[in-house]
Amino acid sequence: MKKIVNEDKNIAFYIKLYPLKSHANSYNKAVTIACKKSIKLLEDSFENKQFELVKCNTKVIDENVKLAEKIGISGTPTIVMPDGRLVVGYRDATSLKNLIYKK
Repeated sequence: MKKIVNEDKNIAFYIKLYPLKSHANSYNKAVTIACKKSIKLLEDSFENKQFELVKCNTKVIDENVKLAEKIGISGTPTIVMPDGRLVVGYRDATSLKNLIYKK
């Protein structure tokens, strides 16, 4: 995503944290990332780095889980395209650009 955004400033990605129940501690990690509003913690999480978990009052993760269930998302990564298509699974930058530009 970073590569694509660096190449084309007209593209933006909006990340919704969706912790899977099958991943230990993912809910608490997502809450920490949301509460701290930290891109670094998000990137650390993607790299399986450990970080201190915090507790705070936020409903954002629960709302994300409800949204995912409502629109049929059951795994990550999942990309919701502007036209509503769900793209499930990892895609490299070239594949993502092809999806965005509908090549």
